[in-house]
Amino acid sequence: MKRLSLLLAVLGLILGIGLISHFGFDSIAGAIGRIGPGEFALIVGWQLVIFAILGTAWHVILPGEQRAPTWVTVWARMVRDASATCLPFSQVGGFVFGTRAATLHGIKWQTATASMVVDLTAEFLAQIAFAAIGLTILLAHAPSSDLVLPLEIGLGLAVAGGIAFVAAQKGAGPIFSALGKRIAGNRFENARERMAVLQAEVALIHGHTPRLIAGFLLHLLGWIATGFAGYLTLRLLDVPIGFDQALAIEALVAAVAAMAFLVPVNAGVQEAGYVALGALFGVPPDIAIAVSLIRRARDVTLGVPILLVWQLVEVRRLRGRAVD
Repeated sequence: MKRLSLLLAVLGLILGIGLISHFGFDSIAGAIGRIGPGEFALIVGWQLVIFAILGTAWHVILPGEQRAPTWVTVWARMVRDASATCLPFSQVGGFVFGTRAATLHGIKWQTATASMVVDLTAEFLAQIAFAAIGLTILLAHAPSSDLVLPLEIGLGLAVAGGIAFVAAQKGAGPIFSALGKRIAGNRFENARERMAVLQAEVALIHGHTPRLIAGFLLHLLGWIATGFAGYLTLRLLDVPIGFDQALAIEALVAAVAAMAFLVPVNAGVQEAGYVALGALFGVPPDIAIAVSLIRRARDVTLGVPILLVWQLVEVRRLRGRAVD
């Protein structure tokens, strides 16, 4: 898996550099130059709003007796996304680090892990709904596009995968037990018991349907807010585009990126997605790549400080243990 991720990262980087070279570095740099410090601060600030929505979506599914302050899950979500966008890992690494950040602030390991799995499911289902919205807009705007059929097939597979994922969680006791025996059996004597506790926590969270629905709706709101982030960036770049069109671009780019989750930081995939889907709505390729690079600059601007603060918390914790 490490070799595969490295290979995909290299191929993605080559693809991204190729796109920038093909459509002109000067043209892309000129487009990016239209974003001044004030405009970029607005883009960064809106991402903080999205973090608040996504962290709240995670918070609402926590069991009542284990519920921590909302800022804990917001912070853990920030660490999760910062890890996925700034570190050379696939998104799976972000899930692990986000869960770790939650446990550092009082959430029990089994609650943090189980709630993250369920929250991920709610987000995935909301993303399917978001992608369906984007596909509907695309069908209304360009029904004869060659991208329609592949996107329809991808959406159908995603729906089937979402249903299977939810069903697997509800009956995952044997799966967790097998994983515990295979992965942690030689490290922890109570590996099976740990997995049983984790499965029980997943079942507890699934037993609160209103919270799950609230989590799904908040995630859908978060995806729509992500669509507005794309619209905001395009408007700041003086692109005359409607909100629905920008929403469709972001929805379908997110769907493409999700299918390429093994590619670290979606290298090249994100840029190619913006170019291909932006073209359907009249966005010039140099502007589309500029949007992608501005998005990456935003992620780094927020992600690096977040990871530094997280590491400082880890260091303080280790020092506290040493003193004890």
